[in-house]
Amino acid sequence: MISVDTKTTFFRPFSGGIHPRSYKSLTAKSSSQRSVLMPEKLYFSLQLPNGEMLRPLVAVGDNVVKGQKIAVGKSPMHAPLHASANGQVVEIVSHITSHPGKLKSPTIVVATSNDLSWSSDYHSRSIATLTSDEIIAGILDAGIVGLGGAGFPTGMKAKFARQSKVDTLVINGGECEPYLTCDDRLMQEQSAQIIAGIRLLMIAAGAKKALVGIEDNKPLSLESMTNAASEDPSIEVHSVPSLYPMGSERHLIKALTGQQVPLGGLASDIGILVNNVATAHAIYQALRYGRPLVSRLITVSGQGIHQPCNVEVPIGTRVRDVIAFCGGLNMDCERLIFGGPMMGQVITDLDIPVGKTVGGILALTSEEIGDSESKECIRCGQCVRACPMGLMPFMIAANSRASEFEKAEELGVKHCLSCGACSYICPSRLPLVQYFQHAKGVLNQRSSAVQRAERAKQLAAAKTARLEAEAQAKLAAKEAKAKRGGRSAGRRSSRKAVEAKEGDV
Repeated sequence: MISVDTKTTFFRPFSGGIHPRSYKSLTAKSSSQRSVLMPEKLYFSLQLPNGEMLRPLVAVGDNVVKGQKIAVGKSPMHAPLHASANGQVVEIVSHITSHPGKLKSPTIVVATSNDLSWSSDYHSRSIATLTSDEIIAGILDAGIVGLGGAGFPTGMKAKFARQSKVDTLVINGGECEPYLTCDDRLMQEQSAQIIAGIRLLMIAAGAKKALVGIEDNKPLSLESMTNAASEDPSIEVHSVPSLYPMGSERHLIKALTGQQVPLGGLASDIGILVNNVATAHAIYQALRYGRPLVSRLITVSGQGIHQPCNVEVPIGTRVRDVIAFCGGLNMDCERLIFGGPMMGQVITDLDIPVGKTVGGILALTSEEIGDSESKECIRCGQCVRACPMGLMPFMIAANSRASEFEKAEELGVKHCLSCGACSYICPSRLPLVQYFQHAKGVLNQRSSAVQRAERAKQLAAAKTARLEAEAQAKLAAKEAKAKRGGRSAGRRSSRKAVEAKEGDV
C-alpha cells in the first residue's frame, strides 16, 4: 500500500523528490547497543563488491586478535580486512555472498572467543600533529570505506580530493531512507568524535571548511552536532529539508552550497568532497585509538521483526545471527532487505555475512511492501514530477521494455540515480528502476564489447606493425649481409689477381 506524506516545505532545494512514509519511529528512540552482539563464528568474504579478490594473510589454525589484518588487496584501491573479534581461523571455504545471483567466494571463518576486548596494541594516541599523508595512510591501513553505501576506500578518496585541490568538505547526515536511524543515533551519541573525525578528514583532503547537512526531522542530532562544532568556525552544521533523496551526493551539495555537480562529473570537479557521518566517526576511531574498521552501527527494523533496534554489528556476522539477536522474525515477514526500502538489496539467504557497506537490515511485511501487481502506464506524469534528476521515467521505461536502449540512453537513463522515487510514486506500480537497471546493464555491456573490440583491433594492428618491422629488419640484414659478401668476394678476387701477377713476374 502506497503511503505518501503530504506535508509541504517552503524551501525546496532541488526539483523532484518525494516524502515517503518514514517508519523511523520504530527505532528512533532506540539507543545503540554496542559490544553486545558476538556470534560464535564470523565470515569474512575475500571477494569485494566490485569483484576484486583479497589475499588471505592467515591460515587454518591461526589465532587472531581483534583488529588484526587478515586479508589484503593488490593496491590501496582494495580495502583490507581485519578480524572483528578474538578467536581462531577454523576454515577457509566457499561461502555465499550478498550478490543477487547467490554467488559464492572464498571466505575466512573465525570461531570467536569470549574475550571481546581490544589488545594493548590498540590504545590512545595523539592526533594533534598528524599530517595529511599520515592521516591518509592511517585511513587506508584501517580499511575504512564509505559507510554511506558506496564502499569506495576513504583514504584514496581523500587523496584524490587533495590532488583536485578541493576546498569544501560536505558531510552527509541526511539519512533520508525510510526506517534507517543508525546515523541519527550516532550523531546524538558520538557527535564530538564525529566532529573530530571531520577535522582529520579536512586536513587529509586539504579542505578549508566543512558543511554538515542534517535533515530537519532529526532535531536532537542537529542540536548535538551544532554544540560539538560550536568552537570550530570552519565547520558549519545546517538543517536541510527532509526530502527524499536528500542523501544523494549531488542533491545534498545543491541544498548546502547551491552548486550543481555536472552530469557525468564528480563533486571534486567543483571543489567538493562528500563523506558520511559514520565514516568520519570511523576515521576518528582509527587515528585516535588505532582501531581499524571491524564493526558498524546498523538499523534492524521493520514490522516483520520482534525487536527493532540499532545495534553494533561486527563485520562478518551472518544475517541470521543479527535477526536472532533482535528477537527473530514475525510470521508475517515477507521480505528481507539490506539497506533502506528505496535503494536496498533483497537478502537472498540468511547466511550472508554483513559487510562494511550494510547500514540496515529490514524485515518487511506484505502491508509494508504494498501491492506489487503492475498495471499499464496511465501517463499520469507522477514519475516525472518525482524524479530528482529531471528525467522522464515513463518514457525511458517504455523504450527499455521495447529494447530501444539507445533511445533510453538519449533520454538520460545513465543519469538515473536508481533512487526509486519514481517507482514509489507510480500508481500503476511499474518496476521502473528495474527497467532502468536492465537498460544500463545492456548499455554498459555493449560499451564494454566495443572497447574490447577496439582494444583487439589496436593489438592486431600493433602485431601487424611489429611483424612488418621485423620482416623489414630481417630483409635489411640480409641485404647488408649480401652487400658485405659482395665486397668480400671483390676483395678476394683482387688479391688473387695480384698474387697471380706477382707469380708471373
